Amino acid sequence: MKRVKCTISYDGTHFSGYQIQPNRRTVQGLLEDTLSAVHKGERVRVTASGRTDAGVHANGQVFHFDTPLSIPEEKWPVVLNTRLPDEVVIKEAQYTPEDFHARFSVKRKEYRYRVYTAQSRSPFLRHYALHHPFTLSVDDMKKAAEHLIGEHDFTSFCSAKTEVEDKVRNLQRITITEQEGEIIFSFTGNGFLYNMVRILVGTLLEAGSGSLRSEDMKDILEAKNRNQAGKTAPPHGLYLWKVEYGE
Repeated sequence: MKRVKCTISYDGTHFSGYQIQPNRRTVQGLLEDTLSAVHKGERVRVTASGRTDAGVHANGQVFHFDTPLSIPEEKWPVVLNTRLPDEVVIKEAQYTPEDFHARFSVKRKEYRYRVYTAQSRSPFLRHYALHHPFTLSVDDMKKAAEHLIGEHDFTSFCSAKTEVEDKVRNLQRITITEQEGEIIFSFTGNGFLYNMVRILVGTLLEAGSGSLRSEDMKDILEAKNRNQAGKTAPPHGLYLWKVEYGE
């Protein structure tokens, strides 16, 4: 058996998230069905770097699977993409050592969130960016974000539905940039909690609108109370951008 690592992009609009669910269209389910067809009906399980929710997109999701087939690694994208719908693309594939694990070998991830600020809604962005036609101070959001960088207990920025007990994570970098009528939030860290990025964005938007002071971020972190942070931004503006495994 050989282990194959794949990098995949997908439009999450019409999926019920990444993780396989009964009677639901999911990215994992689609991948496993496609690999099953390639393996003449034999079920092949895939393991991803993490889950994405319904409506969330991916630019650089990573998954692995084991196979007895001797297909050259550069041919795997061709073999799979010819069987996948247009909203899913295998960008690259490579054989890896058997101890590589798409989830447990991750060193850091980058998520991006798109917000467009035009006064009128765009029918072309309705599935891919949050419409926020209100005045925002990017400088205030950047100042607020500074309090979030580093290792913290992010309980306040995690869904109350999570079953994870250890909520300490290390946010290594946050960037907020303006380009062509959009504001792009980028978060890089060693791991993320359930809904963490969307809650961070919702809270930073409140800082940008003046509802919160930048220094309030420190108090929100220390409170360890989800009710102290801002709203959860909707899923369609979120992208799993990159997964890194190197040092």
